[in-house]
Amino acid sequence: MFFIRFMNDMKMKKKLAITFISAAVLPLLLCGLFLTGKLRETAVTNAFAQASNNVERVRKRTEELIKVPLDISNRLMNDNRMKKAAGQKYDSYVDVIQTYREYTDIRDYLQLYKEISGIRVYAVNPGALNNWEFIQPDASVMAQDWYREAIDQKGMAGWNFMKDERKDADDLSLIRSFPLDSSGRKGVLVINVDKQRLSSILDQESFPTLIVDDRNRIVASNEAGVTGKDLSAIHADEDIRSLQAGSYDLSVNDKSSKVVIASIRPQDSWNGLRVICIFSVAEITHDANQVIRLGVVVMTASLIFAAALIYASASLLSGRLLRLSKHMSKVRSGSWETFLDIDGKDEIGLLSRQFNALVREVNDLVHEVQETNRQKYLVEQRQNEMKFKMLASQIHPHFLFNSLESIRMEAHIRKQDDIAEAVWLLSTLLRSSLETGNGKISLGQELERVRCYLDIQKFRYEDRLRYQLTVDAGLEEMQVPPLIIQPLVENAVVHGLDSRAEAVFIEVEAKAVPRGVRVKVSDNGAGFTPDRLALVREKLASDMMDEEEQRIGLRNVNDRLVLLYGVSSALQIESEPEAGTCIAFFIPGGDSRC
Repeated sequence: MFFIRFMNDMKMKKKLAITFISAAVLPLLLCGLFLTGKLRETAVTNAFAQASNNVERVRKRTEELIKVPLDISNRLMNDNRMKKAAGQKYDSYVDVIQTYREYTDIRDYLQLYKEISGIRVYAVNPGALNNWEFIQPDASVMAQDWYREAIDQKGMAGWNFMKDERKDADDLSLIRSFPLDSSGRKGVLVINVDKQRLSSILDQESFPTLIVDDRNRIVASNEAGVTGKDLSAIHADEDIRSLQAGSYDLSVNDKSSKVVIASIRPQDSWNGLRVICIFSVAEITHDANQVIRLGVVVMTASLIFAAALIYASASLLSGRLLRLSKHMSKVRSGSWETFLDIDGKDEIGLLSRQFNALVREVNDLVHEVQETNRQKYLVEQRQNEMKFKMLASQIHPHFLFNSLESIRMEAHIRKQDDIAEAVWLLSTLLRSSLETGNGKISLGQELERVRCYLDIQKFRYEDRLRYQLTVDAGLEEMQVPPLIIQPLVENAVVHGLDSRAEAVFIEVEAKAVPRGVRVKVSDNGAGFTPDRLALVREKLASDMMDEEEQRIGLRNVNDRLVLLYGVSSALQIESEPEAGTCIAFFIPGGDSRC
């Protein structure tokens, strides 16, 4: 409590200075330490993910490369001509030379497949000759481990980094034994993998990457001087020689490193290869450490600079707050004409602009209330106009109804039922019009009024007028403004039927649509010419309707719809000469369905 009271009593300048310094230094240091660790962790994680992707890519490409000699060995294992050339008994050297010359498959494979650099067939045959394709193994060759393993594995393939005596160089080679004949004699097939293609797989890798055989001899590497050496030459932990596929933390050349290993086990092989990727954690985090050191320098300089400027900033801030406080006091006293001019885009500048906007919005709100009241009055005025649109006077409505009823009864007595029906319809229509208030009526009542009007017109035009009223189920009780459809039907009769000798069909449709109801009044009457249609649309959009149209016509309906529901409910008119007219509008709300 004492600290809070002490801070509340402190001047704004000192309070801002203390708050800024104490609140900025500690979070900045904590963020620096957190981001430092995250930066190092992210660098190592990204490097590990990249190394894993590199190893997987090298593994796949190496598998594709060694699949070629494996496929060739499968073909040669089933090549009886090769077996015959290597193991048959020769009567003379001429037969040997002739046989070697006729058998060209090995030379064809070497020309066709660039993935291999040599093919040798070792077979014990005293009558044969050495031509570097078919070779007679001596005791030293047969004593070598790779030769004995090939014989012992009975046709399975092996992969060794071994010397090619023809060129005195080491190559990754496929070794595989095959039967020479049915007597049980065996030969050994050796296929060299092209060294350049194998090395090219590793050349594009950014981290040190090795391919080693099962004897831990480095078959290929993107580091110079280590190919052909034992894996221990990279000065790694002894454990790396026995590690299988996975990721490990080891010491390589006395540096903490990440090691990613993937195994390659070709089909029908008794051994395989390993892809090893190594990267030093210190090298990966070297750039991150430089960024961290630079960040420390920048943060320190920023804190010193901030401490020097904080007092000046606090003075400026407190002065602007004081000006804001004075103007707020004026508003509290009831002066809404005040205007606060504080420049800047910071919170105080924003607050000053919001203060000025508040004053303007209060005045705008007053005008908006006045405009709302005016529109409400206009709607009521339109409703009253429509209420009396079909009568010239309401001085004696009771006398009018009694007179119409007397006429109807007299026509009925004289057996003029059609005239009696017409008088009854007219009486019903007038009564519903006079009883209409300023509120709303149901859609069913409005359509009943339309039906009465059309029946009266049908009495006049007889077969020249046909009509149909269609309304979706559940919409009859929807509340609509009175006399909103009947004027449109009257317009269809006046402009569609009076100007046309043929029969006219009028259709009124009320259909549920998303978020409301769409009402459409259409006829197949005379229609509007394009110029007349354009003029009507222009008058509806402006304030150019003549007095009669404005009183009971389209303008009246359009204005009431716009005033009640907005511009989206304005009348939409489509018409073509001699094809008819369609007038539609939208009423929001109600029992709408898709």
